[in-house]
Amino acid sequence: MPGKILFDRRTALITGLATLAFGGSRAAAAPFASRRISVTVRGNGPDVLLIPGLASGPGIWGGTIAAIPGYRYHLVQVRGFAGLAPDANKSGPLLTPLVNDLASYITQARLIRPAVVGHSMGGTLAMLLAMRPTPALSRVMVVDMLPDGAGMVGGTSSGMGYLAQQLGDYFTGTKAGRQLFSQMLQNQPGAKGSDPDVIANALRELAQTDLGPRLKTLRAPLQVVYAIGGDAQQRQSQTQRYRTAYAPAKAPLLTPIGPSGHVVMADQPAKFATILQGFLKR
Repeated sequence: MPGKILFDRRTALITGLATLAFGGSRAAAAPFASRRISVTVRGNGPDVLLIPGLASGPGIWGGTIAAIPGYRYHLVQVRGFAGLAPDANKSGPLLTPLVNDLASYITQARLIRPAVVGHSMGGTLAMLLAMRPTPALSRVMVVDMLPDGAGMVGGTSSGMGYLAQQLGDYFTGTKAGRQLFSQMLQNQPGAKGSDPDVIANALRELAQTDLGPRLKTLRAPLQVVYAIGGDAQQRQSQTQRYRTAYAPAKAPLLTPIGPSGHVVMADQPAKFATILQGFLKR
């Protein structure tokens, strides 16, 4: 028995030294700290980042996660959205700092080629992340978002950018505007508790951002899921709109889903789950 104990101790010592020398990837990653985002992990399996849209929290993915088990979901929340204190997002640029922290999270959490799914503004962040040289992603899904943020309301970044600036100044710089904006956020599902300054800044940046010319630099396969209504003419128009907008990307897979509004995960949960499951298995 003493010999066996000595053998076990030597084995444990050798194993521990080998892990320190050669198996660093097996050690637990350090906790991720960010003043821009928070991340909650659910489930086990291949890694998937889920990024919600403007003013939304991780709750929008609840039904999706339940419908598609077998993955390790990393639920991102932007600080200042859906009741989370804004911290560093209170003022200044948003999109680039958010993408930088998303990239840092993937690196620090030691995720190997995760899939990334982003809804609305989250889709913009997902594309920006896929345009970086690192970290490597396996695939990207954009849910109901055009590369030109102003295009979501029928404008362009050059035209709508100025209007967004004026609206943002009104919503955040005047008492009446702040009261109106706060009420709008309270009444929007999932947006309760969002910070008006963060939302206004995000709207300004999105309205002034056009990723169309940069789509050819995407470093991961792209699938775009977009909402269509019940009207045949509207469906045809929306389909052409997305085809034109994403034409610069390399072999994008465009998938309509409807009848649906902007939040397709809530309007068509079963259809969306089927599409996402196929995306993750590709």
